[in-house]
Amino acid sequence: MSSAKKILITGSTDGLGLEAAKKLVQQGHSVLLHGRSKQKLADTYKEVKSLLQSEDQVVESYRADLSKLSEVAAMAEKVKSEHSTIDVLINNAGIFKTPQTKTESGMDVRFMVNTIAPYLLTKQLLTLVPEEGRIVNLSSAAQAPVGFRTWSDPSQNYDDFDAYAQSKLGIIMWSNHLASSLQKQPMIVSLNPASLLGTKMVREGFNTMGKDVNIGVNIIIEAALGESFANASGKYWDNDNGRFAPPGSDASDPGKCAELVEAMETIIARELGE
Repeated sequence: MSSAKKILITGSTDGLGLEAAKKLVQQGHSVLLHGRSKQKLADTYKEVKSLLQSEDQVVESYRADLSKLSEVAAMAEKVKSEHSTIDVLINNAGIFKTPQTKTESGMDVRFMVNTIAPYLLTKQLLTLVPEEGRIVNLSSAAQAPVGFRTWSDPSQNYDDFDAYAQSKLGIIMWSNHLASSLQKQPMIVSLNPASLLGTKMVREGFNTMGKDVNIGVNIIIEAALGESFANASGKYWDNDNGRFAPPGSDASDPGKCAELVEAMETIIARELGE
């Protein structure tokens, strides 16, 4: 991909998303920011906008709580009403440890924010992303078999790591399903930006300062714009090993990927009252 692009990054008020947004703007691209906190989003907007390199660039912001699918859908509609094209969608937002582990409907919040919300946002914005565009989904080295049949059971309580690992394999699974099932679509790739990078999530979740976040930022930008990812649709990049690699086995099973997508569609319909 060449020339200036318009790139939407979820979870861009902190961590990898913020640093990627800043670097992309400095490279001459336009960035659409997303965050949950109105104040943090306003502060980030001001910071990123100060880095604009030309009058042709745009920085805009969109607020949505990804644990609430109604807000995800509303954000998608707002983006569609204001933009005819988005060159790259980076589904970066994610949570690991959180005081409130359940959504209002009783689902573990990691499944909603890390897996289902980015799926809904992607589906609703697909018409804006051109065939030569890209969708980059952030996963993790932490991956566990996805027990999606119990995701909607409010009585189920999950260990933090298990919920996170299931959610991160889940995003690879629906990435692979869309990559294989949609015609004339943008490139859809999932990646592990590297383990234990020095983000707020890692510092709070693992009690470690972590590695240089630029390790992750650089591979996110390469996946979004670089030639090395031009034919990467349906693949998984493991940045710990610096190569495309097989993800957890469930993500290589088209039947299981399709079952997960069907289950997510049911959850989305229920949450949105469809």
